Amino acid sequence: MTTMTLRTATTSGRTTAPRLRTLAGTGRRTERTAPEPALTGDDGFTAVGGHPPHVHDFHQFLYVPLGRITVSALGQEYELTPSVALWLPAGVVHGARFDPESIVVSETFGAALFDPPYEGPTPVNVTEAQRALLLGRMRSSTAEEDDPRVFAALSAAHPDSLPLPQPVTPAARTVASGLARTPGDARTATEWAAALYTSSTSLRRAFRAETGMAFSEWRTRLRLNHALYLLDQGQSVGAVAAQVGFASTNGFILAFRRHFARTPGSYVRREAQHST
Repeated sequence: MTTMTLRTATTSGRTTAPRLRTLAGTGRRTERTAPEPALTGDDGFTAVGGHPPHVHDFHQFLYVPLGRITVSALGQEYELTPSVALWLPAGVVHGARFDPESIVVSETFGAALFDPPYEGPTPVNVTEAQRALLLGRMRSSTAEEDDPRVFAALSAAHPDSLPLPQPVTPAARTVASGLARTPGDARTATEWAAALYTSSTSLRRAFRAETGMAFSEWRTRLRLNHALYLLDQGQSVGAVAAQVGFASTNGFILAFRRHFARTPGSYVRREAQHST
């Protein structure tokens, strides 16, 4: 495992490149700078803090316990936060841009020893158990690469889950935790705010600023992620829709298709085919 801390220094009003400090790592892995042209990025941002396009011969799990980074790969950008990590299979050309003061944790797994959990770059939600595991390995001086238990733990997320950044301010975090426990809770942002003695405007702004999406969209994504597990258990589409909080089955089907590009029924049939 490798952990990196990035700091941006300012001298006489001029921003200089960040200092990259390796806190842990064996140095056993190799990476190659990608030939030009590879990926295009914001050169101004990269000059302040980032990593030019390169490629690894190992699978990589990137996690950011503090700050944010943006990874560019295969023409897409992925924003990583303390609640959303990224799996990168070996051989994928990628670059990165770092916010100042970010901490980046890289767990690596040999391509000859492990099959990647995903075929391409895939953002995944970080559970509390995974976060505890990663932070514990950051503090450990004996953490080893290619640990099959770590690989299994970091591969445990549902493969179809939608990325769901978590808010950090107390009121918004309380709402997020409550909805995670009971996704069918029908309270509006206004009703949540009243229960928490805050304003609905402040609550909505917190979700927008800290998760990058409106409260209603965040709640829809959470409900759909819960729906995946219920559908996998064999529950009917109508029962799942009601359990996760949709007012109608049709509304659930429309939301599911908008986010997953297929209906719940099509999803269930696909999963049944894959399991046979």
